[in-house]
Order: sequence, then C-alpha cells, then structure tokens
Amino acid sequence: MTQLALTTFLTLDGVMQAPGGRDEDRSDGFDQGGWSVPYGDEDFGRFVTEAFERAGAFLLGRRTYEIFAGYWPKVTDPDHLIASRLNSLPKYVASTTLTRADWHNTTVIGGGDLTEEVTAVKERTDGELQIHGSGRLAQSLLARDLIDTLRLLVFPVVVGEGLRLFAEGAKPTAFRLLDSRTTASGVAIHTYERAGRPEYGTYEL
Repeated sequence: MTQLALTTFLTLDGVMQAPGGRDEDRSDGFDQGGWSVPYGDEDFGRFVTEAFERAGAFLLGRRTYEIFAGYWPKVTDPDHLIASRLNSLPKYVASTTLTRADWHNTTVIGGGDLTEEVTAVKERTDGELQIHGSGRLAQSLLARDLIDTLRLLVFPVVVGEGLRLFAEGAKPTAFRLLDSRTTASGVAIHTYERAGRPEYGTYEL
C-alpha cells in the first residue's frame, strides 16, 4: 500500500489558510491571505518540485480542488513538472457536495465511509498519494490515522487567525522526524512520519 503524504504551508502560529493569495480562502472572514508569497525562492521551488516528483495520485478537498482546477489546466508547458503531474495523474476529490469534476482524470469520492474509500485509493496507487493544503480534509484524515507522512513548510510569519492544521481536540499522535532543511528566505521544512501514540514521562524526581 502506498504512502499518503500531506504537504502544507503553515505560519508560526500554525495557520494553513490561504497561503497563496488574498482571495484564496476568505471563509470565516479571514483577510490575511497570501502570507507565503514573499518567501518564495529557488530553495522553496526546488523542494516543492521534489515532492511532486514522488506523486502517483492526488487527494484533495473540494476548496483546494476548485483552486487547482481553476489554474493548473491553463499551464500547458510540457516541461512544467508540477502542471504535468497535476494535469495527467489521477485526482480524487473528497466531497459530499461536489456534483461534477471536469478536470481530466478526476474522481469524486466521499459518498461512503471515508476511511474505506481512502484506503482503497491507497491500495491502487503507484507512487505517493499526495494531499496539498485541503485543511478540513487533512484534519479528518489525521483523526483517522490515515496520513503517513507530513511535509510541513513553516513560514516565519504570524497572522493571528485562520484555520489551523492542529486545532483544539486534534488526535494525540507521535511523529518521527525524517528530514529538516531551511530555505534562504527562512522557511523551515520538516518531514515527519507517523509513529503511533505519544509516550509520556515526567521530569519530577
């Protein structure tokens, strides 16, 4: 069974909402969108390209799917790796409200048991099954222990509000650090694998 990997951008205060633009996601009145843009550099681009090179399929929430579908099909350069992977590889949208998905090679799931549906996708995927952004979906999959790998790109900025990946009530989970690097602009990139439940101790004598 393939690995399910989440790649997401986070602020120092854990917000993942609308990293790419002011109007990307204004839900709940969020008006701090676009906070990742000033930190894009060659190191950042190199890491993102490396991640997409591992992709075998994509699993997306509805909002992220709609953002991607509105942009990437217009990028037709065959040498653009990210566009080529997104436009050609299988895409699965987890949604109970989406009625049609016109982007090439897209399937809507979410009408049944999410754990069973995602597990079935993992079983038939060659290469990594990847989630990008998709905050609500990521939270739901983390609660079900379905995400195997986290790639967290932590930007040196605090926005003070917005959707957080690990919100109050997140399932206690331990992770093991696999890799860590920092871009020239100060983005800290950490890759973790799920390692079961946390262990606890005490510093008391």
